[in-house]
Amino acid sequence: MVLDSMFPKLSTCLSFTASRDWLYRQSFSMAGLRSVATNFGDGTTMTCWVPKTIDPSKPTLVLIHGFGANAMWQYGEHIRHFITHFNVYVPDLIFFGHSFTSRPERTEHFQAQCLMKLMKAHGVHRMSLVGTSYGGFVGYSMAAQFPQAVDRLVLCCAGVCFEENDMEDGLFAVSNVDEAFSILLPQTPDKLRELVKLTHWRPTMHVPSYFLEDFIQVMCSSYIKEKKELVEAILQDRQLSNLPKITHPTLIVWGEHDRIFPLELGYRLKGYIGESAEIAVIKNAGHGVILEEPKEFARHLKSFLIDTQSTSLSSQLTLREKIQKRFDFSK
Repeated sequence: MVLDSMFPKLSTCLSFTASRDWLYRQSFSMAGLRSVATNFGDGTTMTCWVPKTIDPSKPTLVLIHGFGANAMWQYGEHIRHFITHFNVYVPDLIFFGHSFTSRPERTEHFQAQCLMKLMKAHGVHRMSLVGTSYGGFVGYSMAAQFPQAVDRLVLCCAGVCFEENDMEDGLFAVSNVDEAFSILLPQTPDKLRELVKLTHWRPTMHVPSYFLEDFIQVMCSSYIKEKKELVEAILQDRQLSNLPKITHPTLIVWGEHDRIFPLELGYRLKGYIGESAEIAVIKNAGHGVILEEPKEFARHLKSFLIDTQSTSLSSQLTLREKIQKRFDFSK
């Protein structure tokens, strides 16, 4: 019916979380994106918001989400900053949203391989990446495995360079995998409050348990076992010496008061990548910097992804003009 396309279904109306999810879908659609499911034919299907119309004059930007609700909730406030400059793709990683696999792999390397398959299926062979938290692990692996496919890389609060013994040494707010998972995928209102307290520097969680239970039911009740396996795969035998080197231009963005992945890991990552990386520390923000300080986060991304690109293009044009003037190719 026409009404079904205009309004959420009754069950959605009764759920604040589902209603907000529906509104995000409308905003993504109005921004010129559509949700597409791609079946790889090997038991794996990935969903992704893709441009309704591709502009061949624009570069491609892929926004990779972390643990949490889904891609729309994490990047909903940022689409408008990039849609005029890029062909924007916003995928749901495996076991998030409606993406899934029957294959046994759980590493970020597998996630990156699936994401590369997805982009190739959409005809994209070169792109810039923005990865926040877990999405940064996937983005880093994309750059390492497919260096020719990645132009520029943004890693936001992504503890890519942490080591397994960091947890034993007390670097993190949690002491083991089970405790980490119980917070990352909360199943009770109290655990959801704990998650917000850990991820935000200025948490405001005076919300009735009913709304928190609704959020958990809609956003945190699927693929629980598989998501725990994703966390375990990140932590298993992790050594900095095993982390591949990348040379891509990289922006590292970190919340000053991050308690999930402390700022120390941001500086460690900057030192490990070397001269091709720069770091931006955002004050008065924690791990959820993308939500706590969206304007400041967008400003750094704009400077790195858009302004730098424009400056580079201007320099190329200036050089071309100098060459043309020197050799007078017009004659």
